[in-house]
Amino acid sequence: MVDASLTARYDSLIRVAEAIRSRPHGRELFELLACELRRVVPFDAIAQYDDRPSKVNWHICPSAQLAVDATSAHPLADLVTEETLAWWVHQHQENVVVADLLEETRFPKTVDRLRELGMRSLCALPLSTSHRHLGSLIVASRLVDAYSAEEVSFLSLVAGQVALAIDDARNFHESQRRGERLRLLLDLTNRVVSTLDMQTVLRELAANLRQVMQVEGVGVTLPDRDTGGLNLYALDFPTSRGFLHEGPLTGDVSRSVLKVFETSQPVNLNRDEIVADGRVALEGANSLCRLPLVAHDRVLGVLSLGTVREHAFSEEDVAFLGQVAAQIAIAVENATAYREIAELKDKLQQEKVYLEDEIRSELNFEEIVGSSAGLRHVLRQIETVAPTDSTVLIYGETGTGKELVARAVHNLSPLESELFGHEKGAFTGAITQRVGRFELANRGTVFLDEIGEVSLELQPKLLRVLQEREFERLGSTRTLRTDARLIAATNRDLEEMVEAQTFRSDLFYRLNVFPVRVPALRERPEDIPQLVRHFVRQFSRKTLRRIETIPADTMDALVSYHWPGNVRELQNVIERAVIVS
Repeated sequence: MVDASLTARYDSLIRVAEAIRSRPHGRELFELLACELRRVVPFDAIAQYDDRPSKVNWHICPSAQLAVDATSAHPLADLVTEETLAWWVHQHQENVVVADLLEETRFPKTVDRLRELGMRSLCALPLSTSHRHLGSLIVASRLVDAYSAEEVSFLSLVAGQVALAIDDARNFHESQRRGERLRLLLDLTNRVVSTLDMQTVLRELAANLRQVMQVEGVGVTLPDRDTGGLNLYALDFPTSRGFLHEGPLTGDVSRSVLKVFETSQPVNLNRDEIVADGRVALEGANSLCRLPLVAHDRVLGVLSLGTVREHAFSEEDVAFLGQVAAQIAIAVENATAYREIAELKDKLQQEKVYLEDEIRSELNFEEIVGSSAGLRHVLRQIETVAPTDSTVLIYGETGTGKELVARAVHNLSPLESELFGHEKGAFTGAITQRVGRFELANRGTVFLDEIGEVSLELQPKLLRVLQEREFERLGSTRTLRTDARLIAATNRDLEEMVEAQTFRSDLFYRLNVFPVRVPALRERPEDIPQLVRHFVRQFSRKTLRRIETIPADTMDALVSYHWPGNVRELQNVIERAVIVS
């Protein structure tokens, strides 16, 4: 007949095995063992040594008159792991059975503490599978010689099941970890090639890396080009005590950060080494890993990870983080290059604007040729009104060059316009809004030639645009707004037209904010030689003719002529002369 106690033991072993299949690990597995084994094996204390965190977990039963979870309260908690019985069994892979602790001379520190708790005997077994050692299991009793060969044999079976459970849980955890790390690298690679916003990429990376590595804080330190110092550029540290924050690193910079910059090598620090590492120590970190961000043999920055866990970063972790750092270095390099290109582009644009302003500066008004007092007065007026957004009225006889003056005002103006962005364009008729000039020229310029010919019916609509900045398209009732600037030109005397009631006085006063009178050519005969030479060069290039001199009598005749058609007439005469010469 099978012994009842033996049956109970194997029933308990089956329950342990079934429970283990749910993959409990860590403290959960330890508590399950404490509950199930005490039903069939006498013990008053149980311990499990886990080699990964290199830590011994103890469970003291209430019969020992101590807290059920005395991991941090009982006298065994402060023992150095390498000096414990649990660590020795793991290292040597041997069972240790002590019938009476009062007579035991080995492992003095562990034995002394167990004696203080009233323990008299113990059994310690390694936790191992066929391919790796995982730790050890210890049970202790207040009874002398509590563990016979039969109990030891049964506990060996239990240890085998526990080892398989721990091994399975580690394999599952490592598989998950590898998957998470692979996804992190893939996501980082995708972000590096698709985003040039370095701050966004680094902050996302810090948050994801903190979760994958199960640490408390992740930061990226980069040099500050403006100050020459260091800048904590991205930080993800939800539990920070406030000693670390994004921005310039003022005061004493961490020695380990400087070391990484100097050596281009990672550093993996533990609690004793972190004490001298400034703010990180104040944050309570017990493990710190810093890695260089290297591109083309140059350290661009430092990736840092910190956690309260001790000995948290293995060689495998540092190798993986090295891959992450390499990807971050690419992101930093790309973003830096993009920023430098953008800055160079802005600088070139600023230089272009500056040079254009220089080219357009004093007396350099493109097609406007001449240096007479009358023309210089016009040019000064142009320079005065161009920087403003005031309405400009240009008047003068036909052919005096009102279009050129309007173009000069526009080109020197801070406002830009698609309507006036070319050298030649048809402006007459724009006031009908048939092509939507005021709408198209919003924040730009509209040039109305021969405004004196605008009908009385259209003048109120034009006045409304100037005063209220709004209008309706023909055939539409929807009101549109515009911020277009108006430059108008005419060869008529608008004041006489106002007196004759053929031009609205309110529109005239609205237009006459800054009048510019273009003098007739007969009023500035000293400009005629310059104009003649200009037109000769222009038409010579156009007709592929070579004309180097102009006879003096011909020039005198041109200067003495009264030119009723003004510059336009002179231009036509020179063009005809070049053709027939």
